[in-house]
Amino acid sequence: MRIVIAEDQALLREGLRRLFEDAGHELIAAVENADRLRAAVSEHEPDLAVVDVRTPPTFTDEGIRAARWIREAHPRVGVLVLSQHVEAAGAVGLVSHGGFGYLLKDRVLDVADFLEAAERVAKGGSALDPQVVASLVGGESADALAVLTGREREVLSLMAEGLTNNAIARRLVLTERTVEGHVRSVLMKLDLPASDGAHRRVLAVIAYLRAGELKR
Repeated sequence: MRIVIAEDQALLREGLRRLFEDAGHELIAAVENADRLRAAVSEHEPDLAVVDVRTPPTFTDEGIRAARWIREAHPRVGVLVLSQHVEAAGAVGLVSHGGFGYLLKDRVLDVADFLEAAERVAKGGSALDPQVVASLVGGESADALAVLTGREREVLSLMAEGLTNNAIARRLVLTERTVEGHVRSVLMKLDLPASDGAHRRVLAVIAYLRAGELKR
């Protein structure tokens, strides 16, 4: 992967640089704010932009706004947003076209999982931190998801994290065939339009997250 990083903390920025380079990826630029990120993305068109949700000058939502700009101006660039705490506002719309991830910074400590998530996003997939998903859903199922069984909601929750059927099967200690059945049922019950499988999964995740937002 060719990667651009935007992180104002020099120590974490350097740590991410070494992590990616040790894994054999190419770090094109490591910058400290959203403006320089936009310039680097425009110049280099990387495979992945890793963005701190809070960057100078206001340390509020610059990362999310920069992520939205990248998705609009450079749709082929995957965007992985990192946050110290769960701040999921604005994340739902960014999931809709894939190539987007939102992880808590603690996930960087699990190097293998973090790199897998980053590579998935760079390839057009999604990666949402379980705590981010939980904050959006808020526990109880919203009316839009009332047609799903408890197991189907559990499977959909793991789909929202970006897990494949095989990974869901391992997490829930089920066979992959069983998970495939649950996924098919979820897609049918949510009455999603026929399209390629990956896009239907994204639509299902959006329905899930939006249902969670409605309850907040």
